[in-house]
Amino acid sequence: MTTEHIPTLITLHQKSRVLEVAFADGRNFRLPYEFLRVYSPSAEVKGHGPGQEVLQTGKRNVEIRSLEPVGSYAVQPVFSDGHSTGIYSWEYLYELGENQEKLWTQYLAKLQAAGASRE
Repeated sequence: MTTEHIPTLITLHQKSRVLEVAFADGRNFRLPYEFLRVYSPSAEVKGHGPGQEVLQTGKRNVEIRSLEPVGSYAVQPVFSDGHSTGIYSWEYLYELGENQEKLWTQYLAKLQAAGASRE
């Protein structure tokens, strides 16, 4: 892990439901809670191998109840829907931030293809 990809500040904005992460390289990302929830790195969401991903639906209003540190390399959010097994490494948060637009577009397309909803 490069030192540039270590957060210098992590802020939960509960009203707007956004996790703001500032990194040592100057990048700053605003990641909506819903986005973080549907892209949880947990086995419950990712599955145990390629093609085993589980499409997350109805997460538009999900909140982060708490954010627990995991060593000096990650955080583990506790979501309002009870999900709490995703460990978000600094690298994964950075990757989500860099690819947010593309990933969100892919998620919306998957929802539409499945006839599912964010509600």
